[in-house]
Amino acid sequence: MQADFDVAIVGSGFAGSLLALVARRLGLSVLLLEKGSHPRFAIGESTSPLANLLLEELATRYALPRLLPFAKWGSWRRAHPEMSCGLKRGFSFFHHTEGRPFASAPDRQDQLLVAASPNDEVADTHWYRPDFDAFLVEEAREAAAEYLDGTEIESAAFDSGRFRVDAVRRGKGISLRSRFLVDASGRSGALHDALGVRRVAPFLPSTQGLFTHFEGVRRLDEMGIPGGPEIPPYPIDDAAVHHVFPGGWIWILRFNNGLTSAGVAASDAFADAVGLARGEAAWKRLLGRFPTIRDQFEKARPTLPFVHAPRLPFRVDRAAGPGWALLPSAAAFADPLLSTGFPLALLGIHRLAEALEKDFATPRFDTRLAAYGALTLEEADRSARLVAALYGSFGDFPLFVELSKLYFAAAHFSESARRLGRPELAGSFLCGSHPQFGPALDACCRAALAPRDAKGRERLLADVARAVALVDLAGLLDTSRRNWFPAPPVSVSCAASSAPA
Repeated sequence: MQADFDVAIVGSGFAGSLLALVARRLGLSVLLLEKGSHPRFAIGESTSPLANLLLEELATRYALPRLLPFAKWGSWRRAHPEMSCGLKRGFSFFHHTEGRPFASAPDRQDQLLVAASPNDEVADTHWYRPDFDAFLVEEAREAAAEYLDGTEIESAAFDSGRFRVDAVRRGKGISLRSRFLVDASGRSGALHDALGVRRVAPFLPSTQGLFTHFEGVRRLDEMGIPGGPEIPPYPIDDAAVHHVFPGGWIWILRFNNGLTSAGVAASDAFADAVGLARGEAAWKRLLGRFPTIRDQFEKARPTLPFVHAPRLPFRVDRAAGPGWALLPSAAAFADPLLSTGFPLALLGIHRLAEALEKDFATPRFDTRLAAYGALTLEEADRSARLVAALYGSFGDFPLFVELSKLYFAAAHFSESARRLGRPELAGSFLCGSHPQFGPALDACCRAALAPRDAKGRERLLADVARAVALVDLAGLLDTSRRNWFPAPPVSVSCAASSAPA
């Protein structure tokens, strides 16, 4: 094995392996280092239309045709039936009160359904990460990326225009050199210490997580939810299902292999009240507080040990420097509430790929990396502010619904801009670069986090509506829809043009 590479990437999750593939297509020598091995359990499983558009663009621009089928449910199932995934037609939210069954209120004020696609064929997916990550690693190896698993980083230092990386692999010391070093190790931050990166206090309220995979989780539609004669815009369980309550929320993501990913993210106060660190016992206590969720899991059993995350959010002080960069997942994490992890990671890969393509080994490369690092943290902070605002409104679900429209309006606008060949109209995540919407989003989030009386709440709702109107292409302000929103027109048009012959 050679000891000198153009690019060294630490971490072979989907993002690290995908960046390795792109770098190989650009003709660069690539080393991919992994502490563990594949296949393995990983959290972070639910895509979105923007994430899949970004994946399509990467596959097209960098001649990776084997990745194209993974951007849609229909093409994935035809091309790779052996690989598990889940069907995601939208985002389903249900508000719960402790000790009471879900109400299915006639005015639908206790639910929010936002469709992401008009049919199954072009729907988004939940990635079963043991299958998907292992596939991407093999793709990187077939593209001639050098892959070393079972490798623990000991040090990394810049030396004579290159990084020297010292590591131990299965008891043997190795030393490697690279012109560009990337940390794709996620929250573990394998290179944080070596690069002098420090963690700073998270913006979000302190939150904890508890999660695993299950068998036997009931479908809500089989339990008579949401209730009433009207047909929802999509099957509510074929989605990212969110059970929201004051203090936290539970997610449910179904795969087509019979498994369901489920877990809870909760404030420290709520987590301590149920003893979240105690794993399965805490999960049972949590379900006992909410009768409908308890019934949904009545016959479910975990297939893996519960994982307790004592601290979910994190952020570092720098995401890039001369000759190095952190992928977004290694730079910051807010919360899985809005499925922002995949689009942020893929935007980061896009930007680093363009830097490698246009400016690698030139004086401009470090300038590009500095801009990438600043934008990565800016987008992380914007996402965290919105999630924090939503956490603060869990006890006021009508306000939660309106605040969430800030995300869905920005997401639909960004998706439409890319589909129409105008990505510059939404150059940063959540339309942060939009001259009117970006500042309005930030102002609404800050106001939502501040103390307010009844009049302040009404002002906030009015400000949110004005902000949403700036980029609303999906009819999110149409009150006649009563919190059920079908796929936006651009999605329906694209679905018709991409239907299989």
